[in-house]
Amino acid sequence: MTSDTGIDPLAPPSGTGCVECDAADGWWFHLRRCAQCGHIGCCDDSPGKHATSHHRATGHPVIRSYEPGEGWFWNY
Repeated sequence: MTSDTGIDPLAPPSGTGCVECDAADGWWFHLRRCAQCGHIGCCDDSPGKHATSHHRATGHPVIRSYEPGEGWFWNY
């Protein structure tokens, strides 16, 4: 990874679902994976919006869809 891309392809996913929603017995629509550290969070259509919360807390700029069949990235 380089600091200018914010992408580490070797960072393992933090779990199989949204970390914060799982801890609070919450739910989500779609999952997003932080491309820098592997944090799995829920999308902005989900009640918790944990992927965006993770970005705001860490400054990690890039996420990737964690949905089967989707391969797109988003740079905040």
